[in-house]
Amino acid sequence: MEKRDYAAAVAALNTLQSNFAIVDAIRKSGGNKNLTAIAEMIEWTRKIGYEPADFNRLKLIHIAGSKGKGSTSAMISSILSQYIPTGTSSQNVPTKIGLYTSPHLRFVRERIQINNEPISEDMFAKYFFDVWDRLEAAESMSDAPEDPPPKPVYFRYLTLMALHAYIEEGVDSAVIECGIGGEYDSTNILTQPTVAAVTSLGIDHVSMLGDTLPKIAWHKGGIFKPGTVAFSAPQKKEALDVLRERATERGTQLHVVGVHPALANDEVKLGLSASFQKVNASVAIATAAAHLRALGNESIPDPTSNPHIALPSEFIRGLEQVRWAGRCEVRREKNVAWHIDGGHTLESIEETGRWFAEQIRTSSAKPIHRILIFNQQTRDANALARGLFKSLHAGLGSAESKLFPHVIFTTNQTFNAGYKPDLVSMNTNQHDVDALSVQKALAATWSEIDSSATVTVVKTIEDALNEARSVAKGWVGQEGRDGNDEVMVLITGSLHLVGGAIDVLETEKSN
Repeated sequence: MEKRDYAAAVAALNTLQSNFAIVDAIRKSGGNKNLTAIAEMIEWTRKIGYEPADFNRLKLIHIAGSKGKGSTSAMISSILSQYIPTGTSSQNVPTKIGLYTSPHLRFVRERIQINNEPISEDMFAKYFFDVWDRLEAAESMSDAPEDPPPKPVYFRYLTLMALHAYIEEGVDSAVIECGIGGEYDSTNILTQPTVAAVTSLGIDHVSMLGDTLPKIAWHKGGIFKPGTVAFSAPQKKEALDVLRERATERGTQLHVVGVHPALANDEVKLGLSASFQKVNASVAIATAAAHLRALGNESIPDPTSNPHIALPSEFIRGLEQVRWAGRCEVRREKNVAWHIDGGHTLESIEETGRWFAEQIRTSSAKPIHRILIFNQQTRDANALARGLFKSLHAGLGSAESKLFPHVIFTTNQTFNAGYKPDLVSMNTNQHDVDALSVQKALAATWSEIDSSATVTVVKTIEDALNEARSVAKGWVGQEGRDGNDEVMVLITGSLHLVGGAIDVLETEKSN
């Protein structure tokens, strides 16, 4: 490999993606490949020069869940960052904070953050090729059959790379978000986190985790460890019972965190605006407090004995300042307010619907015209579309006869010219993408639930945004309209769609 820059690293990383056929085979196997996942990760860890216990020096926080785990992780990191010393070093506080999350929205390096900023392109390339070279060297010295394969797949590789980068960069508190599940997730090589927390659970990744809440809770509870403080957001009883059992099996006690009174009473204005984020913020408060106490900061009240601790000013500032792109985000341009929120499970898409209903009720623009841009490139897409319609209808009431006069379905392809390397995905059925199969099925479904809507199918996110602007321009230009009227556009569904939309908007801004 001649070049060793960021572009070369992303190109090499993309070769580690499993294509659609492999992913589909794993789904059909019932997730049996899960059983070897941790042993393989430990083997790769050793090949790059570490034992799993070496990562304990990072003072880890481990987060699992079906929805809200990314937002919760971001809030924890934002709170902890308020304690970074500005002058001489202090004891019992973090000095450099890592945040590992997925998926990314615009650039893959967003997944590996230090002090709430993505690592630089140069740093990404450096640590990517560090790991690459170590694995290549281990392969050349081995006569054993390729089991595990010489290099891990995409997410596992990035997990190794993030942990390596954090060690090298002197990170002393790291928030690690699970990818899928928990028990067999590649992040679950961590042996001694200070805190493990499970956010709200729902039905997700059923081919790998099971099709009931108890089965899914079993996987998520796999992150609990002996001696690690364990928290959970409120769950349905059938899920909570399993989480409690898992905590007991692992030698710890589960603490359930309700909504903090300061959030319930709106005394703290969250940087992430939706009501459902109050649950995530409450878990973040308890987790950050327990972590700081584990570092030796006993001035922080114990959240295991009092989950609704009095909030230090640093906590309030961290919650108010947190930003998490693509989650309950509003961006404005002339005549258009883009409302952006990803939702990949039925529960999360219903939360998006409730958030957007809140936005409509509090909007000063009257009358309001609305447009929906949606995609979820899976077999569950139709159920998600129905769930969104139902939650919006419930949130707005029967007076709203036309939820979305215009609905646009698109693929996850960002631009007409194709994908940026950071946004290439090989995990979808390319034939379905090219034939717009999912989008045409979604259009038929939406026409059934709302025959009054004008439904459009387009090939790219760029086309979808331009179509929305065209509709907005036509509506604002009608007789009697104020030229400053604003159309509300909801962009939701796949995080790949959300990331692509943000990329289109940011690219246009920079041009």
